[in-house]
Amino acid sequence: MSPKATVTRAYGYLRVSTREQGKSGLGLDAQRHTIEQFATAHGLEILGMIEEVQTGKGSDALVRRPKLAALLRQCKREKVALIVARTSRLARNVAFGASILESPVRFIACDAGIDADRFNLHIRMSLDEQERNRISETTKAGLQAAVRRGKTLGNPHKAKRAKATQNSVAVRQANAVAFAESMLPLLRGYQQQGYSLRAIAADLNQKGVATYRGGEWRASLLCRMLSLVA
Repeated sequence: MSPKATVTRAYGYLRVSTREQGKSGLGLDAQRHTIEQFATAHGLEILGMIEEVQTGKGSDALVRRPKLAALLRQCKREKVALIVARTSRLARNVAFGASILESPVRFIACDAGIDADRFNLHIRMSLDEQERNRISETTKAGLQAAVRRGKTLGNPHKAKRAKATQNSVAVRQANAVAFAESMLPLLRGYQQQGYSLRAIAADLNQKGVATYRGGEWRASLLCRMLSLVA
């Protein structure tokens, strides 16, 4: 199908990276809504929506995404387009993205527009990969710092002479805010990767990052912490 050929029918492809996102449905619902609105605005008939829970990174992504592979074959057979909410839902790896863009299937990304050609989609995938790498490095650095910081900030026990002061509501509140602010870049990095609060808590616990009071992370605790620095 020519990139500039008139498109009237398409299959939607929805992807999230984690099981937690897939179970919550939040990421998938947002993508579905975006595609439906785009289709209505451009007179596209959506023949169906295919959902997949798998990472978009890696040059072998198609091997690990059987639903996408099957959908590409179906789109080719029926001579219809494949539409995604964002180019990052299709691929965040340039090599993989380039390989699937070589197929005869017409690709549409809502964030790129109905007339975006393969070259523009390739550029967007390249930018998506750079952003993914940046977020990954930021999160990794923040996590390492949090592990080191947890040995002190995560310990509620202070010297006896400071105990009375530490027990004051005002000081505890100030310390909690300071801790929340120190964790904010790390938490934002997780959120940019699509992690839910529950998934963030699970990952922090698995990696041994201490809370302010030295306990385990919970989604409710993260929610309260984020509200302190909102």
